[in-house]
Amino acid sequence: MSIAFWCVFISALLIYIARMPVAKAMKEQGGYNNHLPRQQQAQLTGRGARALAAHQNSFEAFILFAVGVLTAHTTQTQGWLIDGLAILFVIARVLYVLCYLADRPWQRSLCWGVGFLCSLLLMLSPTFRWLLIQ
Repeated sequence: MSIAFWCVFISALLIYIARMPVAKAMKEQGGYNNHLPRQQQAQLTGRGARALAAHQNSFEAFILFAVGVLTAHTTQTQGWLIDGLAILFVIARVLYVLCYLADRPWQRSLCWGVGFLCSLLLMLSPTFRWLLIQ
C-alpha cells in the first residue's frame, strides 16, 4: 500500500480518535446517554463542545482528502509530492484537533487551511505531474 493510502487510513482513524474526548465529556456530564447521544452532545460546552466540533470537521476534511488521493491514484500521478502532501495533511489534521481541544483558534484555522490546501493540490496533481519524480 502506498504512503498516500496509509495516510487515508490514518485520517480515517483520526476521525474516531477525535471523538474520544467527546465520550469523556459526556460521561462527565452524568453518564453517556446511549439512548439520545446526539441530544446530549448538543448540550456539551467548553472542551467537550470543541471536541465534538473537531470530530465533525474531521469527517468533512476526510472526504476532500480521500478524493484527492484517489484522483492522484487513478490518474497514476505519484511521487514525492503526492506522498509529501498526504503526510502534511495528516500532520495538519492532528495539529488541528489538538489546537481545537486547547482552544487555540488562529492556530486551528492555520492547520485547517494547510490541510485544505493539501487536499486541493492532491485533486489538482494530474495538472502538475511534470513536477513529480517517478
